[in-house]
Amino acid sequence: MPDAARCRVPAEPASRRERPLLMVFTGEGKGKTTAAMGMALRAWHRGWPIGVFQFIKSGRWPTGERAAFQALDAAHRDSGVGAPVHWESLGSGFTWLPRRTGPDPAELAQHGWSRVAQALATQQYTFVLLDELSYPLARGWVDVEEVVAALAARPGFQQVAITGRGCPEALLAAADLVTTMTKVRHPFDAGHRGQQGIEW
Repeated sequence: MPDAARCRVPAEPASRRERPLLMVFTGEGKGKTTAAMGMALRAWHRGWPIGVFQFIKSGRWPTGERAAFQALDAAHRDSGVGAPVHWESLGSGFTWLPRRTGPDPAELAQHGWSRVAQALATQQYTFVLLDELSYPLARGWVDVEEVVAALAARPGFQQVAITGRGCPEALLAAADLVTTMTKVRHPFDAGHRGQQGIEW
């Protein structure tokens, strides 16, 4: 059994451990949102108020992550453990499918970004997850330079995680942490469908 004193982490300046990060999870592989949700779980444990903003998902699809965080939010309200969780699904679903009716995805994305910009400016949350923000940016629905500027100017201690394929270079360049998920193999390639507990 290791000596406790030898395992103790040396004291470090707070500036090296406590600083707001901009984190991006991108790439063609599976696991981008899953990784960001894992960070959100750590944030909840630390008592950080959490804001989750989903830019493509409509909220009609029952996801395990949303159900889990709703339960964690209820636990916080009932007993004070963890942190409050705010969740907004801002999209209309799969934007690459033909759409004859329904709200304009570009307008939804712009409204969603205005909500996020306000939350950042007023420091509503300590951990902010912008799920699939890359798609509105890549399609030109939301201005990349505006987003990068707002993220760079965010006040206080706000950790931000962004997910999605095809993140613009300007966003990648501004990020403190960039992880690219590389697909080696996926069951979809063999014609399998999404599974409960794996995809949602």
